[in-house]
Amino acid sequence: MTDRSSYITAANRVIQQVSTAVLGKNEEIVEVMLTLLAGGSILIEDIPGVGKTTLATAFARSMSLDHKRVQFTPDLMPSDLTGFSVYDNTSSDFVFKPGAVFCNLLLADEINRSSPKTQSALLEVMEEKKVSIDGKTHLVPEPFFVIATQNPSGSIGTQLLPEAQTDRFMTSLKLGYPDRESEILIAKGASAESRTAHLTPVINAEHLLVMQDDIYNIYIKDELYGYIYDLISATRTHHSVSRGASPRASIALTKLAKASAWISGRDFCTPTDIAEQFLYCVPHRIILHNEAYLENISTEDICRDILSSTSAPEL
Repeated sequence: MTDRSSYITAANRVIQQVSTAVLGKNEEIVEVMLTLLAGGSILIEDIPGVGKTTLATAFARSMSLDHKRVQFTPDLMPSDLTGFSVYDNTSSDFVFKPGAVFCNLLLADEINRSSPKTQSALLEVMEEKKVSIDGKTHLVPEPFFVIATQNPSGSIGTQLLPEAQTDRFMTSLKLGYPDRESEILIAKGASAESRTAHLTPVINAEHLLVMQDDIYNIYIKDELYGYIYDLISATRTHHSVSRGASPRASIALTKLAKASAWISGRDFCTPTDIAEQFLYCVPHRIILHNEAYLENISTEDICRDILSSTSAPEL
């Protein structure tokens, strides 16, 4: 691949191939791809058994990424993720044993079943792409992403993720149940392995890094930066919101809008790129007033309300 068009074609081929393994979820698959292109991590809140592991495996195989899966349980230790040092009799020195985060794509399954200490062990890695053990810094491979799943809030054995951690996920989404036709096809496939075994690499980690670098070249007009600010700022003043989105949301929304334009073959962003990504980038970052919860208002409802009441610039 030598030019932007060939990379865009390859990225869309990844989406098409993953769609053959994760059926009936084309919109969600595109969003995962955009998040990976933008260099972010993904939080999936859903019930077990709707294809979250299959989704991560399909992307890893289609992009030839080293991937690992960790089942988060109450007894999972931070060192299981980051690694630890052990004494080596041969060298008479301590040797670092890498943990699960030393890969390109980490599937953190049911993250809200583990202790806050273990959950926070992911923070430095997700933000800084490195871990510090015994005073030494160890870089994780590039690129590095986390696809974390959590059971619905209130499920037995779960606890809420700290706000500082949810804010570090670039996007959040729900897979939900497949439609009738897709679930019948899934049943015919017999197993998740049979749906991913046929997948072959379309790109590799080096190609993905080139794509990420190219996305930074996508142009955004000043008026659109103002639109991004207006949307994010509106989450901080909405009457149903206790705490709005942080400036990290503005950065994430900018990156996602650029990725959306890039994969569409454009070298500039439009208000539509921003509006579409707002619904994936922001809902998990805002905290509602108790009254809003009692009225069964969701953060997604708030974001749609903000979109409808915030004027997009005319370009």
